[in-house]
Amino acid sequence: MKKLIFATLAFVASPLAAQNQDLGEPVPEGQEVETIEQEEGLSGSVSFEGNLDDLGIAIPAFATDRNASTPANANGTEALGVELARVITADLRNNGLFKPTGPDSLPKPSFDNITSPVWSTWGVRGAEMLVHGYVRARSDDRLTVGCYLYDMALQQRLVAEGWVVAPADWRRAAHKCADLVYSRLTGESPFFDSRIAYIAETGPKDNRTKRLAIMDSDGANHRFITTGRSTALTPRYSPDYSKLVYLSYVDGNPRIYIYDIGSGRQQLVTQSDNPTFAPRFSPDGRWILYSMAVSGNTDIYRVSASGGQPQRLTDGASVDVGGSYSPDGSQIVFESDRSGAQQCYIMNADGTNQRRISFGGGRCATPEWSPRGDQIAFTRIAGDFNVAVMTPSGGNVRSLTRGWQDEAPTWAPNGRIIQFFRTQRNTGDTSLWQVDLTGENERRLPTPVDASDPAWGPILP
Repeated sequence: MKKLIFATLAFVASPLAAQNQDLGEPVPEGQEVETIEQEEGLSGSVSFEGNLDDLGIAIPAFATDRNASTPANANGTEALGVELARVITADLRNNGLFKPTGPDSLPKPSFDNITSPVWSTWGVRGAEMLVHGYVRARSDDRLTVGCYLYDMALQQRLVAEGWVVAPADWRRAAHKCADLVYSRLTGESPFFDSRIAYIAETGPKDNRTKRLAIMDSDGANHRFITTGRSTALTPRYSPDYSKLVYLSYVDGNPRIYIYDIGSGRQQLVTQSDNPTFAPRFSPDGRWILYSMAVSGNTDIYRVSASGGQPQRLTDGASVDVGGSYSPDGSQIVFESDRSGAQQCYIMNADGTNQRRISFGGGRCATPEWSPRGDQIAFTRIAGDFNVAVMTPSGGNVRSLTRGWQDEAPTWAPNGRIIQFFRTQRNTGDTSLWQVDLTGENERRLPTPVDASDPAWGPILP
């Protein structure tokens, strides 16, 4: 996938007058996206002092200067303005931190009101914050989308930004607006404008077809990447978002591939007759971390992302599996049964200084380091399987879910939400779920088929 280019322009105070037989169709290259920023400062005090989950946000339909034809919506820019507001509302509601009211129950502001809100219209509706926006069709078929956040009590604009997008990328503009609101009100990094890869599962339980799939963070723009002729497992994004590394079993033999999302081409990194597990990129993109069983002994290896001779990082009679790098690339968290049961360990990136960090009740599996570096998510096995977190030293262990079989956590780009997959006890059906670090706001992510092994990528470039 080609990097999306952000060309910074001036943002005035008024609205401006996304190789082998197993591969399916490649994901189209991203369209150019121009970011329009405001010339003046974007900071401003916020009057609200309560809990964020009590914060009411009104998000009426985005206005348009005229109902122009656009490939993004058959009914023109007026209907598209409603859809933009609906996506923003869903993003903020599903996050669980706010109480947004969407466009279907709000009056539509005029185009002129976007930068001059009629405060009395919204004050009587009990909203503390107001999101206004506009969408305009350009002569080159692209769209200009503007997003404004207002504090109702202060009657003051807090932040504003705009984007020029291709018609196919209109949802990205909505996600960017939601990111703008989220970041301004929470002080946290954004995450809505991101994508998720996962394994799409179909067929009978004893003969599953497992394909690579990719979608937006809210489940939209879903695409199957591989055809299912060979089994695909455990995808993970490259640091620059342009590639996926995954494990493929062709004729029963494991191979690690790097798939280029934009071109649809893939590169064989390494192959072996030995069972192989869970490839992962290093934070600098230079290495692929994975596990391999040789003569019944499973150890952790790394290999150059361009291929070559693997280097073994662990060497013992235990089963040492997978894991992930710390954000700075200096350490690796992994699981091992060297103590007699699955537990989590940390070692230096070169395999030295291996030490156990999990000592609580139950077993510790599938650890993954937070992109912020402050937490490690893992599967806690104590009867049931549940998603838990701990500090890198092994302290402050907290279970976040209470399912029967919740496993394989992956972090949102901002390190504050975790995605995992859940297996239903009676049916064996699998699905993707999200939970925040409080253990609240658990929600299922829609997928067209059963889903496992999620991987949440960074914010889109």
